[in-house]
This record gives sequence, C-alpha cells and structure tokens, in this order.
Amino acid sequence: MLHQQTIEQLRTLKLTGMLEALEQQQAQPQTHELSFEQRLAMLVERERLHRENRRLARLLQQARLRVPACVEDIDYRHPRGLEKPRMAALAQCDWIRQAQNLCLTGPTGCGKTWLACAIGNQACRQGLSVRYLRLPKLFEQLRIAHGDGSYPRLMARLLKTELIIIDDWGIQKISAAQRQDLMEVIEDRHGRRSTLIASQMPVEHWHELIGEATLADAILDRLLHGAHRLELRGESMRKQPPPGGPEPADDPATPDDSVTA
Repeated sequence: MLHQQTIEQLRTLKLTGMLEALEQQQAQPQTHELSFEQRLAMLVERERLHRENRRLARLLQQARLRVPACVEDIDYRHPRGLEKPRMAALAQCDWIRQAQNLCLTGPTGCGKTWLACAIGNQACRQGLSVRYLRLPKLFEQLRIAHGDGSYPRLMARLLKTELIIIDDWGIQKISAAQRQDLMEVIEDRHGRRSTLIASQMPVEHWHELIGEATLADAILDRLLHGAHRLELRGESMRKQPPPGGPEPADDPATPDDSVTA
C-alpha cells in the first residue's frame, strides 16, 4: 500500500524520471542490496536526465532545424576551409551567450545549411533556444503580421529566441518594406541576442543586396560589428560524398518556417 501511494505521489508531482527508476528498482532485486542513499541518488539522477532530455526535445522541436545535423559529424576532410579548433570554440556556444553574431558564407553546395543546423543543434543541447528561418519566409511572416495585427507578438517571440538562424540570405532583392522590417529585427537583437546568417553571397556584397545606403549601413554595422565569420570555399560537396557517410550539403527541401511561441 505504501509503495502504491509513493507511485501516485510521484505521478501527481510529475516526477516521471524518478517514477520510472523506482519501478525499475522494484523489478531488479539486485538493487535492493544498495544503501538507501545510493538508491535515492539513482532516482534523483534519473529525474535529472529525464528533464534534460525532455527540454532538449522541446528545444529541437521549436528550432525546426532544416536538416538533422550535429557538430560531431562535421567532415574536415573535404577541403573547404574548416578548422577543428575554431569549430570547437564555436561549439562551446559562448558567442551565443555573449549575444554575438556568426556569418557563414560560401558557394552553393558547400554545406552552409548543414553547418548552421549543426550549430543550432549544439546550442539546443546546451539549453539555448534556437529558431531556423529562411530569409524569404521571415519576410513573409513579418508581412502577414503587419496585416493581422500580430507584429508585436512576432517581434517579441523573435527577441526571446537566443539564436536565430537566417538562411538563404541574398537569394532575392530586398524591397523597401523588407529593409525596414530587417532593420527592426536586427536592431532588436543587437547586443541582446545572437543571429547566424548563412549566405552564398560574400559579405562585401551585402550592402548592395540590402539596397538603400543608410539602412544598409545601419543593418550591417549592427550585424557585422564583432561578428564571427566562417568563409567556406571549394567545390560542391554534392559531387563526391565523403567516405564513412555523407554530410548533407544545402538541402533544397524546406519545412514550414512559421514562427510560433
């Protein structure tokens, strides 16, 4: 009776990890030989792992990363200018905690999207909130938000996210309204949150891409000042998959990019 009461109380308190560990201990007689302190420590550790796993699953779901990727699978054999020490430093995610930006550029097929998603995955694993967005979809979400009155809520959600990945930067001309929206997003995040830009267009051409000189200066000053830069080079990784399992390059398939709470 006492055991059943304990189980019910664990369910009521939503201590799912401890409940599962307790049921396993009951089913494994050898654990009964352990001391009370040892068994309690096992219960607490299981609860901690359960909560961490649940949080990671939630963060990854909210991130909506375009491809499943992780930094451990980065292929350094493909000649594209990636350096292990620098990637190891970026994988620590201190730059995100310090609200710095990262600009990832390189030709089509060199794996920019994959690397951006690997960094996003790593940030989620460290408990940081992430959101992947293609720039055209971001502009579309902002346009709709202006029309239906949800613009303040959308901007608040974007600001709340610790790392926003903006992919496909520079694939289309930017209109006057889009320039203003982009300025608002970058200004809101400047010094408070991190932004990762993935683009096949070199940084020196971004001013021309944005268009209007005054806004371009303001946007790029906030985006590039003190930012980390990764400039990839070399042939497309689609031409020759690396041995031991391919690292996907930029994937044309795109999921729903809507921003949700």
